[in-house]
Amino acid sequence: MRARLLLAALAAAAALFAPAAPAQFAPSHRHEEVAAADLPREARHTLAAIRKGGPYAYAKDGTVFGNREGQLPKRPRGYYREYTVRTPGAKTRGARRIVAGREGDLWYTDDHYRSFRRIRE
Repeated sequence: MRARLLLAALAAAAALFAPAAPAQFAPSHRHEEVAAADLPREARHTLAAIRKGGPYAYAKDGTVFGNREGQLPKRPRGYYREYTVRTPGAKTRGARRIVAGREGDLWYTDDHYRSFRRIRE
């Protein structure tokens, strides 16, 4: 009996003084804004193509953006579409994209989805 009490007291003390697990926070979805006029020239060209419905520079343009990183507000799959912003000198699609929401919201990333700025037109 005494051993059980001692073990229970030790377990309670260990739980009390154990370091807390880091908190898991959902993204706040508070984003900086950027005026469309302040985007790089290539991004403004991509915006013009989006408004016209194409043509687009890359085959992947207009495909569903899944928001797997969770950086944009949560929406049903298919809500967001992604478009490449040319990067001068890049041999690949590069890291710059515009993501367009079905309701007209537009987002710019220049770091391959790590961060976004909402485009203000």
